[in-house]
Amino acid sequence: MKKAVYPGSFDPMTLGHLDVIKRASKMFDELIVSVLNNKEKSPLFSVEERVNIIKEATKDLPNVQVDSFSGLLINYAASRDIHVAVRGLRAVTDFEYELQLAQTNRQLSNEALDTVFLTTSLEYAYLSSSGVKEIAYFGGDVSPCVPDFVAKLIYEKYHRKA
Repeated sequence: MKKAVYPGSFDPMTLGHLDVIKRASKMFDELIVSVLNNKEKSPLFSVEERVNIIKEATKDLPNVQVDSFSGLLINYAASRDIHVAVRGLRAVTDFEYELQLAQTNRQLSNEALDTVFLTTSLEYAYLSSSGVKEIAYFGGDVSPCVPDFVAKLIYEKYHRKA
């Protein structure tokens, strides 16, 4: 069975994330989307909220599971017997950071964790979670960026009407 993990903060999950999830779910028998609990950041949504959002968005993908983790990805992957991490790339600037991260993970895991890069579909190449939060904060329309139910949740966080 081919398993992979798609780790990230997903704060909030965008249509770009969902695109990568759908495409990766076709490549692997089991895809675990795992929300990073990063104590260094102040997220818009709690880890539990993000897990529930992703579960709702992927409910029609039977081979997708949703989980969360803290600490190093290599430790999480080893605990789940996962040897492939999936990462999305929007632009060349993403590649430098992601390549360094992939090489570090491979080295630290004694070559037990490889990374597969999926380039973002062009229609979502501009999307970032931080951009979505900024649009919402200033009262803009995030509906082209996230699933409809996520837009409503974002507006609620910023006390705005959808």
